[in-house]
Amino acid sequence: MEARLNIFGNPLAMKVLRHVNSAGKVLSDSTLPAATQELVKIRASQINGCGFCTDMHTKDAAKAGETSVRLNLIAAWREATVFTDAERAALELTEQGTRIADAAGGVTDAAWANAAKYYDEDQLVALVSLIALINVYNRVNVMVQQPAGGYEPGMFD
Repeated sequence: MEARLNIFGNPLAMKVLRHVNSAGKVLSDSTLPAATQELVKIRASQINGCGFCTDMHTKDAAKAGETSVRLNLIAAWREATVFTDAERAALELTEQGTRIADAAGGVTDAAWANAAKYYDEDQLVALVSLIALINVYNRVNVMVQQPAGGYEPGMFD
């Protein structure tokens, strides 16, 4: 399988991605817990069918110490007992924010209030921004059919 477009070799694509990656660095340096950030990126990527990002973020999370049990249960987080209430709130916000076009009212007040119970204002900014940013990456990779499976942790550092 080959990508439709070489986004890693195209100068314009690299300029765009450099800015997107800069936003990602700001978020990774925020006070939003790193484990929560990976859960959010994985769940949005699963919903969007982005194999490249799902591969990347599950491998990054595993390297950072995330357990295989938690990684395997992200898609079924509602029935899983391995996530904290704060992580569950972030996953709910991720699902609603990712499926925004499918939801009549977008993100519900209940989902927002639940997230606001666990995250301060800066963390909410980071969470909302992270959900939006991973959706950007997912859409680019899905549109160009970026192949999945070959990512090695740290290869883009």
